[in-house]
Amino acid sequence: MSDKLILVVEDNPDHLELTVLTLEELGLNAEIAVARDGAAALDYLFGQGQHAGRDVRRQPAFVLLDMKLPKLSGLDVLRSVRSNPLTALVPVIMLTSSSEHSDMVACYQSGANSFVRKPVDFVDFTEKLNRLQAYWLGVNESLAAV
Repeated sequence: MSDKLILVVEDNPDHLELTVLTLEELGLNAEIAVARDGAAALDYLFGQGQHAGRDVRRQPAFVLLDMKLPKLSGLDVLRSVRSNPLTALVPVIMLTSSSEHSDMVACYQSGANSFVRKPVDFVDFTEKLNRLQAYWLGVNESLAAV
């Protein structure tokens, strides 16, 4: 098990595969956990449902969170994360295809640490993920338990 953990929350199978493969190809020393909807993300973070028994003291170094998710929206997940002392300080990066200014405002008002638009171009997407992981795993000092 790696010392760092990333949670990717994405319902689009193509975006999920591209994100996970890109992160793996970057040679990260990080475990990648996946949730395909908002409810599964909260179950993972809070160690409930199918993740009952998970050591919730080990929280992600950061969460890549899509905005438009089934069951619970990314904003609802973000608000739940921020309102729980267990996860309140976990960095959350909204990685979304939305270009709506109102979505960006809502994310920051709800406690997002970053708002990143998913590029359509594969090379651009890979570069953005590389920069994200370099900052959040290499530069940023995280409070996440390891």
